[in-house]
Amino acid sequence: MALDAETFNSLLDTIERFVAERLRPAEAQVDAEDKVPDAIVEEMKELGLFGLTIPEEFGGLGLNCSEEARVAVALGHTSPAFRSIFGTNVGIGAQGIVMDGTEEQKQKYLPGMASGDIIGSFCLTEPDSGSDAGALKTRADRDGNGYVLNGTKRYITNALRADVLTVMARTDQGEPGARGVSAFIVDAHTDGIRMGKPEKKMGQRGTYVSDVIFEDVKVPADALIGGKEGQGFKTAMKVLDRGRLHISGVCVGVAKRLIADSLAYAAERKQFGKPIADFQLIQAMLADSETECAAAEALLHDAARRKDAGEPMTKLAAMCKYYASEMVGRVADRAVQVHGGAGYVADYGIERFYRDVRLFRIYEGTSQIQQIIIAREMLRELRG
Repeated sequence: MALDAETFNSLLDTIERFVAERLRPAEAQVDAEDKVPDAIVEEMKELGLFGLTIPEEFGGLGLNCSEEARVAVALGHTSPAFRSIFGTNVGIGAQGIVMDGTEEQKQKYLPGMASGDIIGSFCLTEPDSGSDAGALKTRADRDGNGYVLNGTKRYITNALRADVLTVMARTDQGEPGARGVSAFIVDAHTDGIRMGKPEKKMGQRGTYVSDVIFEDVKVPADALIGGKEGQGFKTAMKVLDRGRLHISGVCVGVAKRLIADSLAYAAERKQFGKPIADFQLIQAMLADSETECAAAEALLHDAARRKDAGEPMTKLAAMCKYYASEMVGRVADRAVQVHGGAGYVADYGIERFYRDVRLFRIYEGTSQIQQIIIAREMLRELRG
């Protein structure tokens, strides 16, 4: 359900000011210390950022896709590490419960997730299955009235902070591919769960990813999302469709930030007696970035409106994520070039964004997977 225009605009204004006045000044500190300050996390909770997309009846703000897209763009004007703190609660960590959970599951978990008292994480990727999500090997074997989970999940965002894990596991060992996969809500502190060490990453310092190891982890039958076996892959794909729109919005926001910084630098930096912004080859880079960013934003908002109208989402979400993530990579590269040596050193923060945005082309489905999805859906539409 959409908020009324006045309420939403007030929320968006508050978030934009929070980004500009609180988060941007802390960017270098977060990158240096590899940690978002606890005080900022508490402020995020107070602003309701953990519950942006959780329905109002469970304590969230209940933003629709169009509203979420605009908020994601605003959040993109600062380091992605900040958004990652609450991003799993907004998206992949909570949406499986929102979309397919039972009423009891929603009542149990969503209020705490909306407040930020419960951090959710999404466990799909494994050492031998990333893009091929249907090949996952984590098992959920029947044990009396419950299940026993065994397996390893890899590159799991916010696992080290998590209280609740949405876990994709194979309940039907005789059914290959996606149809044998089910989704579970698992207390992250259950006996038999071990967290791997935090990975050292190229960028997005202040965010944490790690392995999650399940060794004879016993979960009750009511941990099965929706109470149905074999629906896990469908749940995961629906969650990722919406998540890809959110990531697209963040990409647009980061691109806008980089373009603004590049334009300001080019207008001030002088060579040969005049600002480098007066040189046509600098202008060409700025123009390319501005045009591509505008195209990505138009695609994003069109897809979000269509999602809210109930149109099929898979192809549109893939198109958005593919184009926006590739776009912001090109914009970041040009930003380094416009800044020259200043873009390569840490003083201006451009090199940090250059490192940070590289991940957007990989997680929640690589660019190559998005291309496959887009082409598959095109052929499906052709063949009826």
